[in-house]
Amino acid sequence: MPTQQTSPPTSPPTSPQTSPRTAPRISPRMSGQGASRIDSAALVVAAADVAKIAAEHAQAAERDRRLAPEVVRFMLDAGFARHFVPRRHGGDAGTFEEIVRAVSVVGEGCTSAAWAASLTASLGRMAAYLPEAGQRRIWAGGPDALIVGALMPFGRARREEGGWRINGTWPYVSVVDHADWALVCAMTTEERPVARFFAVPRGSWRTEDTWSSVGMRGTGSNTLHVEDVFVADELTFTRDAIATGVADNAEAPCHRVPLKAVNGLCFAAPVLGAARAALAAWREGTAPRHTSASGGLESAAAVVLGRAAGEADTAALLLESAARTADTGRVTDLEVARNSRDCALAAELATAAVDRLFASAGTRAHQETAPLQRHWRDAHSAAGHVVLGFAGAAEAYARELQREK
Repeated sequence: MPTQQTSPPTSPPTSPQTSPRTAPRISPRMSGQGASRIDSAALVVAAADVAKIAAEHAQAAERDRRLAPEVVRFMLDAGFARHFVPRRHGGDAGTFEEIVRAVSVVGEGCTSAAWAASLTASLGRMAAYLPEAGQRRIWAGGPDALIVGALMPFGRARREEGGWRINGTWPYVSVVDHADWALVCAMTTEERPVARFFAVPRGSWRTEDTWSSVGMRGTGSNTLHVEDVFVADELTFTRDAIATGVADNAEAPCHRVPLKAVNGLCFAAPVLGAARAALAAWREGTAPRHTSASGGLESAAAVVLGRAAGEADTAALLLESAARTADTGRVTDLEVARNSRDCALAAELATAAVDRLFASAGTRAHQETAPLQRHWRDAHSAAGHVVLGFAGAAEAYARELQREK
């Protein structure tokens, strides 16, 4: 059932202000283009506040199948949307290492909120591949515009004077109910079709309430419909541009790396957060039942804790290493493949840690009110994303490794 009606597509707003987040926001990190800039490492600190409010609303997010507006507001005020926005538009043009750390912190409170924070940052980076005139439209109201995305080319785009006429349906668009803009991918109808991304403002699409996943319920990953909407040339770019990491006017390393070098980070960091949340829940709810009179854990429980914590720590090391590689702004084909491999492996390790903790926690962990079962469901749903498939990543890594001979 549609949850939002389509407005007339012929004259989309240049600076949409119609999302459910109607209160104006002044970010504590920057109050204007000329303000002094706090280093984007502050995002990791601010993420703790997001995690706290997200944890308080986690059960409501499960019930409502979307994040509460308060959580989204905290997420944006923390600086997630602006993290990769070019500095000339008021953003931070930040690093991948910082976003991985910040997202995993949010995940300790709510995996769905971490997923939203991660994708919000990632889509801000992708929007930097638009022509400069399009970027000015996207961030006309400031760098905190919430952009959502659909990466699969499920739409069609017909060339018209000055732009394109697009139609399409894209499922699984996370946080779409709170979005200001959407980047959707469509195939052109030319003799030689090309996959292109198109930026459409809120009011030019309608959403359909279709999200009923067993995990990650709070992401509100509903279906987005675009019907006969005109998109100007300044609001589109080719998929090849972001795939190869070639952005016009790129001033920062984050805008000069291929998508495959960093895409896994976006999806794996929330899984790491879920693993850490599961560790905290296990220590609070399960460990006391396996503590000896002297205060130490029983041997079997100590093994569970030690292995799970080690798996989570290893996942973090893999992701942070991949992020630092991407932060150089210059990666080889082998490094791209290795990053994809390591992100997939990190997601497997983090999920294995959650499995280990959940399996040892007994019947209590299976109750609907038990936090551990939510972390278990969320970890599996997030790790099931196609980008985190290990087999494909391993094959690509092996091919590149063989070429290095």
